[in-house]
Amino acid sequence: MTKPAAKPAARPAVKAAVKAAAKSLAAPAPKRAARKAPAVEAAVRDATPARPALVRDSFTMPEQEYAVLADVKQACLRAGIDVKKSELLRIGVALLGQVDIATLRSVLAALPQLKTGRPPAAA
Repeated sequence: MTKPAAKPAARPAVKAAVKAAAKSLAAPAPKRAARKAPAVEAAVRDATPARPALVRDSFTMPEQEYAVLADVKQACLRAGIDVKKSELLRIGVALLGQVDIATLRSVLAALPQLKTGRPPAAA
C-alpha cells in the first residue's frame, strides 16, 4: 500500500498570507483629516493668486514685420534667452505701455496702413 503524498509545505505560508490580507482589509479605514473652517479656506483661497484669463486673437501683419519677430527670436536664442513669439509680442505691448503719447503717435504715423480683415483666399 502506498502512502498518500505529503502536502506541500507552501500551504501554511499561503494561509498565513491570506489571513494577513484579510486582517488588513478588515481594519478600519484611516480617518479623513478634519475640514478647515470656512474662514480659513477663504483666507487660503484669497492668498492664492488667480490665473489671468487668456485671450486668443488673430491679426495680420506685413511679412517684413513678421520677419523681425523671427530675427529677434533668433538673436534671443543666440544670447541664451529662450523666448516664444507670443512672449515677444507681450514684451512689445509692455513697452508700448511705457511710451509717451507723442512717441506713440509718431511711430504709428510711420507704419504703413493695412486693409482690415482677412487676406483674400488664394485661388
